[in-house]
Amino acid sequence: MTKICTLASGSSGNAALISSNHTHLLIDAGISVRRINAALKAFELSISDLDALLITHSHSDHVSALATLCKHYTLPVYTSDGTAFALRNRFYGIGPMLHTFSAGAHFNIGDFEIHSFSTAHDAGDSVCYRLDSEDGGAGILTDTGYVPEHAAQTLQGVSFLLLEANHDSETLQNGPYPAYLKQRILGHGGHLSNDDAAAFAVCAAQSGAKDVLLAHLSQENNTPEMAFQAVRHALDKSGYRQVSLSVAPRCATSAVHTI
Repeated sequence: MTKICTLASGSSGNAALISSNHTHLLIDAGISVRRINAALKAFELSISDLDALLITHSHSDHVSALATLCKHYTLPVYTSDGTAFALRNRFYGIGPMLHTFSAGAHFNIGDFEIHSFSTAHDAGDSVCYRLDSEDGGAGILTDTGYVPEHAAQTLQGVSFLLLEANHDSETLQNGPYPAYLKQRILGHGGHLSNDDAAAFAVCAAQSGAKDVLLAHLSQENNTPEMAFQAVRHALDKSGYRQVSLSVAPRCATSAVHTI
């Protein structure tokens, strides 16, 4: 049985756990080691029990724990080539932990076959992942300004999808952010809006997704209610009322989703 949950999800920090019976993977480490270990304890795990850490990109809300991880653990860290270059320059001692790959590569870790794919984000060589086990497929799609065609193709047929719904566009445009920051978020190297998430959730449901967890919500430009309603409306309107939909908490562990 494969299980997945987020440990935190938002601009203040991101991390997710995906586990099979024999393999435990952490996706991103943007919260403290103390918080990661506290969250893992609920699953009778610790960082020492993890088989690998997969990094999506080098922004601090996805990698801030690496400074401490490098000092106290020997956890294998999988990153794209460009992200590895950035991490080597920021975190002393991380070099021996890094397992690098070209975006688009696929590889195996324990029970999981992992497919990487490029995302459209303002971080060098950013990626996300599809993870397949004998139970089915899970997709991770966050921190991207739009959904590239190759990403949509890679994620076809996943049963579970962790999907960014960062902002409500109207709230962002009418909010207090400076113009340059609004343009960054709304641009092709920014983040998915609720409407973007709704459109892709429908596409995912068409190809078999049964469970969607919305993630990386902006604290200033979104609410869980707005994100949920936008995506739920689109799914229901398209005839996918049976698809389960929920929103990842910003600073706490989500419910566990089973694949």
